[in-house]
Amino acid sequence: MDDHPALASPLNALDYDPAPESTAVAHLRESYGLFVDGAFTAPEASEQFATLNPATGRSLATVAHGTVDDVDRAVAAARRAFPAWSTRPGSERAKYLFRIARLIQERSRELAVVETLDNGKPIRETRDIDIPLAAAHFFYYAGWADKLEHAGFGPAPRPIGVAGQIIPWNFPLLMAAWKLAPALAAGNTCVLKPAETTPLSALVLADIIQQAELPPGVVNIVTGDGRTGSALVEHPDVDKIAFTGSTEVGRMIQRRAAAAGKHLTLELGGKGANIVFEDAPVDEMVEGIIDGIFFNQGHVCCAGSRLLVQESVADEVVRRLMRRVDQLRVGDPLDKNTDVGAINSAAQLARIRELADAGEAEGAERLTSACALPSEGFWFPPTVFTNVAQSHRIAREEIFGPVLSVLTFRTPAEAVAKANDTTYGLACGVWSEKGSRTLWVAERLRAGVVWANTYNKFDPTSPFGGVRESGFGREGGRHGLEAYLDV
Repeated sequence: MDDHPALASPLNALDYDPAPESTAVAHLRESYGLFVDGAFTAPEASEQFATLNPATGRSLATVAHGTVDDVDRAVAAARRAFPAWSTRPGSERAKYLFRIARLIQERSRELAVVETLDNGKPIRETRDIDIPLAAAHFFYYAGWADKLEHAGFGPAPRPIGVAGQIIPWNFPLLMAAWKLAPALAAGNTCVLKPAETTPLSALVLADIIQQAELPPGVVNIVTGDGRTGSALVEHPDVDKIAFTGSTEVGRMIQRRAAAAGKHLTLELGGKGANIVFEDAPVDEMVEGIIDGIFFNQGHVCCAGSRLLVQESVADEVVRRLMRRVDQLRVGDPLDKNTDVGAINSAAQLARIRELADAGEAEGAERLTSACALPSEGFWFPPTVFTNVAQSHRIAREEIFGPVLSVLTFRTPAEAVAKANDTTYGLACGVWSEKGSRTLWVAERLRAGVVWANTYNKFDPTSPFGGVRESGFGREGGRHGLEAYLDV
């Protein structure tokens, strides 16, 4: 740990008695098969792999590894279901989406625990953000299902066909909702591949889909690793690919989809800039910085991982920020008092450590929370780097962890130049009491989303997506329908 005046503050994190959520509501099976054509296959019919609890490193369940043949069966089921599903009245499709949304709400406590166990994020985040937003997306797109001709995409928009959807491990259930809800509302059928480290909430969602009595084959869920995803991307009977994940994988998918003439949307990496001007409201701004980088352990593609602070207030902002960082509670994700949970996997932890060590080697000053880390599982303490240069790896590469890089600027023009000095373009934040300055900066930032005096605010009615190496296409809002309509 580094010695720093802010870390010696007498105001340390408060002591709380443990308040763990019970795991009894999770009802996890020992093993899971694939969900194809409205039914689960026998687990022993496929090769199995273990999904781990990041907080302990122990196995939660074994899950089927989908093969090329499994993907082919799932796509064939989706193709068979497409004619009947796409020609159903929108009001009928809406009923199924409403059922799914209500069942997510009814089983919200179970889903929150499953997501926390499998992902490592704090229960208060899964309980208050992930699960309610997942339900909200199904509710929202249920409302659009019978109004597609009024969405602005022509008088008679048509669904594309079979959608292959590949989701990441940072928001497993929410990303499934982001992709399934608009696709189903538009009349498409789907084959969903969850991330190999976090498949469990998608499999519980499959059970919910059965409860909702969605017609067989409309949604199929095939678990597995990159080989399974590759089989889905390359399948000749898949009409559209929607991918959320790393920029490197996104490039490969784009090449393959372009060669096959498939519809494609990509939501990829980011290196978001959180820009703080000298007149920003201090207390709100510090909380916004914390939420921007330490929410979900920094496992957020739009995380505000670069903090650009006006030079005149930089020392004060860092002092207050580090005082707040030292109060963050890191530990058991199931404890309702926990602020920062476990890193999702050993591989991701190694990536975070590598880049943090590179930051120190390149000359940045490392300030680390004085928190005690659990002895088992995958953990990394909240970390802030000061004296960061634009050329440093920690300022240019996506870390995808609880690591913040602090840079300074003098003028709004310099702030814009530094914020745009990245190959990414997903999200930025601007903090200032002057609306005219905020708007001047926002319209010059090359990013798909710009938040003003807040960060990481999501709503199903608002489109989300990036530019440049952060991808293309939008999810959420009316714009999210376009990706699943042949317009």
